[in-house]
Amino acid sequence: MTAQPITVSLLGEPVAFARMRIAARTGAHFVPAPQRNAMAALRIEAANTMLQLGVSPLDEPLQLELLAELPIPASWSKRKRTDAVLGIVRPTGRPDLDNVYKLMADAFNGVVFRDDALIVTMSCRKIYGLQPKLVVTVSPLAVVQTALKLEAAA
Repeated sequence: MTAQPITVSLLGEPVAFARMRIAARTGAHFVPAPQRNAMAALRIEAANTMLQLGVSPLDEPLQLELLAELPIPASWSKRKRTDAVLGIVRPTGRPDLDNVYKLMADAFNGVVFRDDALIVTMSCRKIYGLQPKLVVTVSPLAVVQTALKLEAAA
């Protein structure tokens, strides 16, 4: 068991999991290039983080926190852009948060955790940020529960 949370951060606009497409001429299934590239980049970043921490893929109940920071549209007024940075205006359009989660879970399978079925609790949110990125923190549930007990005792 690892005693520390594992945080993986990937700069760039978060990409959502897309349905597989079917090629018109051949009828073959294929994954759209933006999804394939985003998944590969996230998988590489996760592998590098795991290597730096010196831990192997987790195989226990896990808690996951996902933060998707999206770019603020350039066409917005200065006031609306400020409201977006302050969190007053929140993103309600694409990408869908559940599809961002699916892409991350597939990229992390076998790298950060043995299988995404080990995730028993999660928190996901989507905000506007000055630097678009995806930040994922994975913690063993036992570590989270111990920290909560220590906070309650203090």
